[in-house]
Amino acid sequence: MKNQLVIVLDFGGQYKELIARRIRECNVLSIVLPGDTPVEKIKEMNPIGIIMTGGPESVNAEDAQTCSKELFELGIPILGICYGCQLTAHLLGGRVDTCDVSEYGKTKAKLSTESVLFENVKPEAKVLMSHTNLVTVLPEGFVRTDSTRSCKNAAIENKERKIYGLQFHPEVNDTENGTEIIRNFLYKVCGATGDYDMIGYIETQIAEIREQTKGKKVLLGLSGGVDSSVCAALLSEAIPGKLICIFVDHGFMRKNEADEVEAVFSKRNLQFVRVDASERFLEKVKGVSDPEKKRKIIGTEFVRVFEEQAAKFGDVSFLAQGTIYPDIIESGNDKAATIKSHHNVGGLPEDIKFEGLVEPLRGLFKDEVRKVGRELGLPDSIVERQPFPGPGLAVRVIGEITKEKLDLLREADAILREEIGKTKNKPSQYFAVLTNLRSVGVMGDERTYDYTVALRAVRTGDFMTATYAKIPHALLSKISRRITNEVKGINRVVYDITDKPPATIEWE
Repeated sequence: MKNQLVIVLDFGGQYKELIARRIRECNVLSIVLPGDTPVEKIKEMNPIGIIMTGGPESVNAEDAQTCSKELFELGIPILGICYGCQLTAHLLGGRVDTCDVSEYGKTKAKLSTESVLFENVKPEAKVLMSHTNLVTVLPEGFVRTDSTRSCKNAAIENKERKIYGLQFHPEVNDTENGTEIIRNFLYKVCGATGDYDMIGYIETQIAEIREQTKGKKVLLGLSGGVDSSVCAALLSEAIPGKLICIFVDHGFMRKNEADEVEAVFSKRNLQFVRVDASERFLEKVKGVSDPEKKRKIIGTEFVRVFEEQAAKFGDVSFLAQGTIYPDIIESGNDKAATIKSHHNVGGLPEDIKFEGLVEPLRGLFKDEVRKVGRELGLPDSIVERQPFPGPGLAVRVIGEITKEKLDLLREADAILREEIGKTKNKPSQYFAVLTNLRSVGVMGDERTYDYTVALRAVRTGDFMTATYAKIPHALLSKISRRITNEVKGINRVVYDITDKPPATIEWE
């Protein structure tokens, strides 16, 4: 690696990629490896630091995830977070016990200003805790540098050996000055010089794409959304002449979107193919109301269309996808609950007929994807495009999908996007949802019994959490009047004021 490297050892924590992202935000290259990665491999990679993640288990369990004790003898600075902190104490002769009182959520901590980790950080700060176990006896040579009301050893360190542990999560937004704490570890303990940026990420991914594909052809499902567009741009840089972009018009696109996508990408240096499969997809989801079934049906059908198109181009070995990290978190895995399946994660059939998947964005969050897009020279019309789920309006029409419902939603959504698009302080994401609710209304002297549209707008930095956007009532009133006046079949408009969590950003 030509850049300085920090390795994130994963012990099953849900925030592993968020830790890696915070490191990259500090201009240091990071990669995530399994917690049991052999010490010899770590030595070969020559990292300047190691961060050990949280995890769902107890270090005292018989089958608990662990690492070699030799890791702590390498002389490489180590920071353990949550489970990583407990594992450090456990392996080095300390003790970990079950909490008398578990800590979940934000709590006030008292930080020692004598610790290098807490330099330029206020001595009292709110931090995010999420644990049922804690360090009760420190290993030899360690001191306590932080405590909360319920956790005496909320931060520990052995300054001489450059080994540190935090029971709280500095990587999340809920921890005050969390990024500064990570920065202190990187620059004041590990000796980072800040030699990494998004250009470096692009260079690394290009090298990995070339190594994975080895000159073979790659097929990409190009939706025109931010993720797939950036993926296409990155792949075209890595494997020029080997990328085939299939744009499947499944009939669930926003108003005029299919034509706009073709206009942009048919002029770029890649092979662009548009497939009109709208009737095919509509028939597949006919009568289906369950959102998980919708996503899986659409995901499967996407792959089937790709396979059919691939057959026309001969030797196509890989399927590329614009999967990003929040997609993976929400789709779950064998140790995490599924919130909703994403068509490019949980919806893939088991008998996929490709040699493998190429997913160069799967470790990034939405704002990082946009940065990559800008570096690759994509226009703002693409980079700033409103996020759009792979199944499109199929999961913004609640209940059974019909062409009539899709047409109603397309018009209502276009009005919402047009009006909010005129404002300066735009939300991070905004769209309309056609509910399955019909209600009585009155237009002129006539009774109506039409659909209700819900408007959704949120503000977020990483799309892992979000707060609803406080859109001025005057603007909401204008949007409502336009929709009910211009879209025949909708007589009621409501606004969603729910944060994420407890809701997701999309309704389905």
